Parts: sequence; C-alpha cells; structure tokens
Amino acid sequence: MLLSLREGNIDRIKDILYSFFSSFPVDWYRKNNIQEYEGYYASVVYVLLNGAGLTVVTEDTTTTGRIDLTVLWNKRAYIVEFKVVEDKGEGKALQQIKEKRYYEKYKNNSGEFSKEQRNIVFYQWERITSV
Repeated sequence: MLLSLREGNIDRIKDILYSFFSSFPVDWYRKNNIQEYEGYYASVVYVLLNGAGLTVVTEDTTTTGRIDLTVLWNKRAYIVEFKVVEDKGEGKALQQIKEKRYYEKYKNNSGEFSKEQRNIVFYQWERITSV
C-alpha cells in the first residue's frame, strides 16, 4: 500500500483492497448483515491504512458534509468516499465528492462495495490539481 502511494499508483490500491477483502472468511458474514453498511467497509479500510502508519482522518468534516476517510500522505490528501452499490448505484462515491466539493478542503479517490459480493465492484479516482 505504501509503495503504491509512494509511486503514485492509485489503481494498484484497488487490487490491494480487493485481495484484502477476498481474504475474509465467509463465516464472518453469517448471521449478520454487516456487508450492507458502508461503515463496515470504511472501518476495515481505516484499520488497514492506519495500521500501515498512514495518517487517516475519519468522518472528516467540511462545510458541505463529511468525507468518509481522508488519507494524508506526502503533502497530499486522498479523499475516500464509500458507497454500497446495491443501495446507491455505481459511480455515486466520486459524484458525491465532486458535488459536495470535498476537495476544496484539501484540493479524489473512491471505492464502492457490493453487499452481495462483499468486495469492491466499482473503483474510480481522479486527480484534481486546481479548480
């Protein structure tokens, strides 16, 4: 994960997260519906990133809403928004970041998860250098 950030390879992070979620045993999903909540995915990614030694801000407040996670690294801010696609549809995470102009706080990265597949199904990111 750190190497991917160091190299600026944001697309590689999707592969890392996909592999990470794929490693969870199916028993963790029995008799509960935790996969239906974006907070579950946000919490797991928070633990992974924080455990890697990155500075991670949860529920990062702005004047227009709250960013699910912001990763501060190497003088950059990576804004992460989570959505469960069965509830919101694909493409909504990055759309929310843009509509609410979350980047204005830092100057974009998002992952969307499926509660049925229990993993990433849609991944977008965009570099915003200035508005």
